[in-house]
Amino acid sequence: MTTHDFAELHDDLRAVAADVLAGDADWGTLVAAGWAGLEVPEKLGGAGASFAEVAVICQELGRAAASTPYLGAAILAVGALNTVVDSGVRDRLLAGIADGTIRAAAVLGDFAVSADGRLTGRADFVPDPVGADLLLVAATDATGADVVVVAEGLTITAQPLLDQTRSVATVTADGVEIDEVLGANATVAALHDRAALAVACDSLGLAEAMLAATVDYAKTRTQFGRPIGSFQAVKHACADMLVQISVARSLVHDAVNAVVADTDPDTAVAMAKSYTCAAAVDIVGKALQLHGGIGYTWESGIHVYLKRATFNRSLFGSPAAHRHRLAQRY
Repeated sequence: MTTHDFAELHDDLRAVAADVLAGDADWGTLVAAGWAGLEVPEKLGGAGASFAEVAVICQELGRAAASTPYLGAAILAVGALNTVVDSGVRDRLLAGIADGTIRAAAVLGDFAVSADGRLTGRADFVPDPVGADLLLVAATDATGADVVVVAEGLTITAQPLLDQTRSVATVTADGVEIDEVLGANATVAALHDRAALAVACDSLGLAEAMLAATVDYAKTRTQFGRPIGSFQAVKHACADMLVQISVARSLVHDAVNAVVADTDPDTAVAMAKSYTCAAAVDIVGKALQLHGGIGYTWESGIHVYLKRATFNRSLFGSPAAHRHRLAQRY
């Protein structure tokens, strides 16, 4: 199955998401919409969907530049739990996330579990740990195996950002006791791929929003008695934006299919993340210029997209880091 097989469903989901995000989309609203449990099995109260549906939501969150804890509390937390073999604890956590009674956050960093069951490590720019009921930490145990652990006593230090639509923090553990060790059947690298692709989807959505806003503005803003959209330089700039978005959309589509099918998605994700997040910054920059002086005002809102796109570019791997991965692979 590919995303093409569910195109109509995704169109409907996209339309509903746009309506939801047009209002005050707090965490409770997203839970009520069923988004928190999209990938939670149906027997546990979720929708039993795949990452393809989550990708649609990510794109719409970017299009709206929405400030929600969805990345950490749903995409990464549910993704981490879905790598774990079935157990009573795992099922309880997934069910709690789906019905909104538990808000978790996944921590992807450099963590290790000692032979006596203590957790040590650090992670920077962890999405949405502040306010979470529990943290799911991806770590390496004493045998070298990847595991997901539940631990209390971790130190959470909020990190200030220019992008005020995101909430991130540094999470550190200095030999804290582990509450629960959940054996994992997937690598930490797979969770990083998932996180990077979610951010790429977000950047694709915000880039599309900026192109649409720029085209609308070019149709209505007049200069020398004619719409600025009739000027060749403006046409060429908008066409360049469209080409970049078309390439990004294709790369993201291929990466989502690779993640859903679990067919060695590393390369596809690296290509999608490196290109899309870099292109989004460029596209928002062009939108800022084409809006003229009004684009630099607080009221235009373009600054919100520029800050988000810039942070997305570095979150879970810069374009240079992902290109380095690709170079090593080949």
